[in-house]
Amino acid sequence: MNNVPFHVLSLQQDRVEEQYDFIPKTFDDYIGQQEIKDKLHVYTTAAKMRNQALDHLLLFGPPGVGKTTLAQIMSQVMNVSIRICSGPMLERTGDLVAILSNIQTRDILFIDEIHRLPTAVEEVLYTAMEQFRVDIIIGQGAGAQSVNLPLNPFTLIGATTKSGLISAPLRSRFGIIERLDFYDEPSLQKIIMQSATYLGITIDADGALLIAKAARGTPRIGKKLLRRVRDFAQVNNNNNADAALVQQALSFLGIDEHGLTTLDNLILQKMILHFNGGPVGLNTLAALIGEDEETLESVYEPYLLRKGLLERTARGRQIPANAILYLKKKYFGQTTLLMP
Repeated sequence: MNNVPFHVLSLQQDRVEEQYDFIPKTFDDYIGQQEIKDKLHVYTTAAKMRNQALDHLLLFGPPGVGKTTLAQIMSQVMNVSIRICSGPMLERTGDLVAILSNIQTRDILFIDEIHRLPTAVEEVLYTAMEQFRVDIIIGQGAGAQSVNLPLNPFTLIGATTKSGLISAPLRSRFGIIERLDFYDEPSLQKIIMQSATYLGITIDADGALLIAKAARGTPRIGKKLLRRVRDFAQVNNNNNADAALVQQALSFLGIDEHGLTTLDNLILQKMILHFNGGPVGLNTLAALIGEDEETLESVYEPYLLRKGLLERTARGRQIPANAILYLKKKYFGQTTLLMP
């Protein structure tokens, strides 16, 4: 795998993704994020009219909301090539210099999880972004020489789920900074129906809405659930995913009417059963359900926070008072104080 050229890896990745999901190629096909989409359409069209590279762009937001897809659409609109990599892949400065030296005029370099770039690699980007050149050291010791390598004008699009971890010097070099948010249910419903057409499965509006409600505000999750609904429909000799079949499929997957997974419900159950709703420390809660702290905090906790079923306090995580009675009734059929 390490011997495969970088651009080939990118093309292979694209082909694999296209086997499973509909990937928008234009802004019109891209559903949701309307305000950001309108801005990027103006920026890319203007840059194309000037025949210049687009200003460097930083996209941040939750995982799975379309940052990579937007970058690919921008390359289509501007009729330029795009190179895709991730921060952890660029371990050495030479890796980045090799990519930058092969980028053609106005091309796009997309770096996902850019906050995870090593410091030495990040520093190479400073002059590359501002002056379109990099300084490389040839040789070692007293005979080492600094060589200035000019670059073609290019656009760097950085994507991150944790914008707070991006250093101030790097952030200041981006001319455009935009935040992508979670999707609302109507937008997710449209995305589900759009993807269903691509996958060759018939789904009605009510069935798509059920998947949208379980998608946790994220198109990537919605598309993944749609593929599992398709599996369920095919095994049951039914290529028509109406609301009843979608509900059966979601129940089969352990997802309830609020979009909560089995582990989401387990977290809340344990908090009520052992701590009467909290507060409880993150490490204690992770040990109690058999999951690591990072996964608990990054994967499950954000959705529970948005649903109003969990809150962070100085003493730890706890279930809000207005949700305690409902959850006790849901899980245990009563509302009295529960202790281990």
